Amino acid sequence: MIARLKGLVDSVSADALVLDVNGVGYLVQASSRTLAALNIGQTVVMHIETQVREDAITLFGCVTETERAAFRALITVQGVGGRVALNILSVLTPDQVAHAVAAGDAASLARANGVGPKLAARITNELKGKLGGVALSAGAPIAVQAGNRLLEDAMAALAALGFRPMDASRAVSDALAELGETAALNDVVRVALKKSVQ
Repeated sequence: MIARLKGLVDSVSADALVLDVNGVGYLVQASSRTLAALNIGQTVVMHIETQVREDAITLFGCVTETERAAFRALITVQGVGGRVALNILSVLTPDQVAHAVAAGDAASLARANGVGPKLAARITNELKGKLGGVALSAGAPIAVQAGNRLLEDAMAALAALGFRPMDASRAVSDALAELGETAALNDVVRVALKKSVQ
């Protein structure tokens, strides 16, 4: 199985690139976010997820291990194939996927092409608590375990103020990272509000 490729970007299309590795061109499917960042002739390292089927061998490429971890988690959900997982990663970063799942924010996942409300809800249900392997990027809030009463109360308070679930989760996680999980609810909400406007 191919796990990693390093080569020159030969061409880029709407949903894939051709990566020239020592004269051999590999067709690699990738998210539109990844493809938009590539330039022809650029040397790039792609973390590859290889899928073998009766009629095809497909290479799915990610530019970071974090993106590949999110991709692997997403394709464990029934109804999410490689193409749908890339569609999700085209509209959400890996840490945004983790936060959407932690917050039960199916609406953010449903923004991806090919993801309806039922599939989005299934993703949040099946991946809840399973995205610990998706390391959040530097500066991203720490995912707080679902079931944490302080987290839930603070998110409910922000939701009442009109915050989307993913934004509320991010702001509350930031506040808890600063204050600690023994902080009072009103302090968490106050700091979360302050961080959300920074």
